[in-house]
Amino acid sequence: MFARVTRFQGSSDRLGEGARLIEERVIPAARQTSGFKGGYWLADRQTGRGFGITLWESEEALRDSESMGEQSRAQASQAGVTIEGVEWYEVIAQA
Repeated sequence: MFARVTRFQGSSDRLGEGARLIEERVIPAARQTSGFKGGYWLADRQTGRGFGITLWESEEALRDSESMGEQSRAQASQAGVTIEGVEWYEVIAQA
């Protein structure tokens, strides 16, 4: 399994708006993408900093999902979120 980790910074007072964007657009788009295994979106309500972690069944599925990821990041940017970084990892252990 592989993971895409996206680091972001937004306004703490707009965190609810960001959560709605994730629930209404990002998650449904990810679920329709082949190889999607799940995701977690974490945020610090005081600072507005957070991470999105999406899980993919293979490196190929992760690569194939990149256009969906780019689209999601563009939507987040339009909502006032700054994308600080995107990294890919192999999942080497899971509990």
